[in-house]
Amino acid sequence: MPRFLTALPLALLPALAAAQEDPVVTVSDCDWQASAWNLAEPWEENSRTFSNGKTRLALLDTIEPAAAWAHILVLSPPYSEMGDRQCKTIGYGGMGFGGIRFNELTSSYDPATGLSFTVPVQAYNSATADFDWYSLRFTLNQATGDITTALTQ
Repeated sequence: MPRFLTALPLALLPALAAAQEDPVVTVSDCDWQASAWNLAEPWEENSRTFSNGKTRLALLDTIEPAAAWAHILVLSPPYSEMGDRQCKTIGYGGMGFGGIRFNELTSSYDPATGLSFTVPVQAYNSATADFDWYSLRFTLNQATGDITTALTQ
């Protein structure tokens, strides 16, 4: 049994390496990235409200890491017992994006799925040592708080 437990992590290394080479969009509970000092300025250009002010999106600039500084802040229903909204950040590969064209953010609403947003985002491509632009689409279900994402090139 000890040999099996020792060999198991070694057997998983290729899968872990592959997962790290192909990062995905990540939705996380708010942490240090969502701090007020990371709100990108000017605030009025990098923050928008939806659903009669119940939902707010904002661009976050964490400065570092330089290739993954940009995150999207999502404040939205559902509300907790204390009356505050859920707080989520959207990033790439557990970090941020290399850039977000927040001024190009578009939105739509479908009662069956919720609020949908589309915004151009940039992510670092280690194979080319350069950045690629993608279209990030995410949908927020305000009843459940679920956020689904899709990244296309």
